[in-house]
Amino acid sequence: MSNPASLPTAHLLLRHGLPGFIGTSCIAVGALGVGWLPGTTDLLANPIVDALRGTTSGSLLARSLVLIGVAVLLQAWLLIGSDLFHQDAWPVRKLQWVLLMWIVPLVAAPPLFSRDVYSYYAQGRLFETGADPTTTGVGNLPGWFDIGADPMWTESPTPYGPSFLMIERTISSIAHPNAYLAGILFRLASLVGVALMAIYLPKLAKAYGIEGSTALWLGVLNPLVLMHFVSGAHNDAIMVGLIVLALYLGTCQQCLWSAALIGFAATVKPIGLLALPFVGLQFAGIGASWGKKIQAWLLTGLAAFIAIICVYLVVGSGYGVVSAAFGTPGSVLTWLSPTTAIGQIIGGVTTFLGFTPDAYGVIDVMHSIGTVASLAIIIWLILTSDRRTPLRGVALAFGVLVLLGPVVHPWYVLWALPLFAAAGLSLRERRIAVLLTIVLIVHGIVEASTASDNVWDWSDLIAFVIALAIVCIVSLASPRERQLVLNAGSREVSNA
Repeated sequence: MSNPASLPTAHLLLRHGLPGFIGTSCIAVGALGVGWLPGTTDLLANPIVDALRGTTSGSLLARSLVLIGVAVLLQAWLLIGSDLFHQDAWPVRKLQWVLLMWIVPLVAAPPLFSRDVYSYYAQGRLFETGADPTTTGVGNLPGWFDIGADPMWTESPTPYGPSFLMIERTISSIAHPNAYLAGILFRLASLVGVALMAIYLPKLAKAYGIEGSTALWLGVLNPLVLMHFVSGAHNDAIMVGLIVLALYLGTCQQCLWSAALIGFAATVKPIGLLALPFVGLQFAGIGASWGKKIQAWLLTGLAAFIAIICVYLVVGSGYGVVSAAFGTPGSVLTWLSPTTAIGQIIGGVTTFLGFTPDAYGVIDVMHSIGTVASLAIIIWLILTSDRRTPLRGVALAFGVLVLLGPVVHPWYVLWALPLFAAAGLSLRERRIAVLLTIVLIVHGIVEASTASDNVWDWSDLIAFVIALAIVCIVSLASPRERQLVLNAGSREVSNA
């Protein structure tokens, strides 16, 4: 079998880039039918879009294209993974070209898997009018529903930090009154984060002794990144990209710049501040005394604090983001969150037996238990930092926070997955990461089929069964993919 490193780039792009390109092209066309479009866009008058959205056959075709596209993308990703773990490593640059090929078809497509970009636009419009989005919901903006914002944001203040509010205000001022154009511009902003991940994640992995191409494959080429950071255009991509860059700078003995970047990441989403203690550990160095660690934490904390204050002074946004960041996400109930799922099940039983008036009290208790447990584990990770690398520590911290958090969206997993990819995974951990990716892909396909306003409201169960069947066939039909998913055997490095 040929060594991938010796093959011409065109050959690898044809073998691996083209199938994924076809997959994302199918997703982009399908998004015209089942993606999110604002009620004010002229695209709705396009006869092709009208046929895909307004007729049963068109809706079925659009759903099928999304399903086929995601399946092809998954198969292309698994094939690359199989090649990586059974042959010599690929040059990172060639994988970056593959990533670019996969991204291009989605750049101008309607948002799929989420419509948060229109909430970003509405919050930017609010900010433009002088209102404070950190204390005011988009329901105060005239015509908010027609621009596509999710009704959950009508009364909920934005949990985003001042630098992202500045991005929202800038894009809304450029795009107004075209909400669809605003969505595309927000996607370009999220692509900046994806680009930071694609460039610096392999370098970060290499600094910790992990092969850069395998980290890039698992952490950035992952179909979840294409689905939620590119198609869904979530601002989490910017936060994660900044954290990856910051952690890389930390390996280059530039820890104060690293801490400042963590401060900037926290001004996109405050949860990014979780990485700061581990940047301090990078600064202190391996085996550092507690005195040196405390000194490093004080210096990196000061650098991050200065960065955050500077952003606040420049943007002039409100300070309600602190309460919104911890209050708004918890107001959403999702079955993907273990604490919420357990709370709903137990609460349902206690309500049925007449012990509680509803399930909310039990859910609140489970959320509190999850919060306390996650804080305790994160503190333990910091106090026992000598047992693992700082990169492994920050990946575990984000992983615990997501696992025990009150709400879990599929893209929250991407806070931790790229960091785990760079830190190195054991064979068992890698198998879990691949299986988790597959499960969340099925979830994304079903969400794409059921969340938009189309004429097929009765077929949600059928969509789930079909999605599950096709993804399982793609993942398990070939011996190579089956070995990667179920019984990975390769020369993988673990520094856990």
